[in-house]
Amino acid sequence: MKYLKLLLLLFTLTGYSQYKDGISVVQFSAEFVKDNEISLKKFDDHNIHSFYLSKHSGHFTNESIVYIPTVMLFHNGKQLLKIESGVTLKLPENTVERIEEAIDEILSDKF
Repeated sequence: MKYLKLLLLLFTLTGYSQYKDGISVVQFSAEFVKDNEISLKKFDDHNIHSFYLSKHSGHFTNESIVYIPTVMLFHNGKQLLKIESGVTLKLPENTVERIEEAIDEILSDKF
């Protein structure tokens, strides 16, 4: 039983960190604001994740998500960018451009 609890804990911790590996674009949202989300298909070359409040509330708590939708950019576990919708429930119009610029900066720093 003790080993089962340890395995469960390790699995849980691993699951929480996996969405931050490499260059990751993560969108936090809820079903009722789906129309206000951005498409993450443009970032398919990187890790992309969409989390919904009804299914992944633990991620929302861990990342201190206040407004939905919110988009975050991670690089090797470190948060580089957080774009929140605010009370309007709509992301800023330049959200995609801001993410692209941040990713370009990450990639240019590698060389």
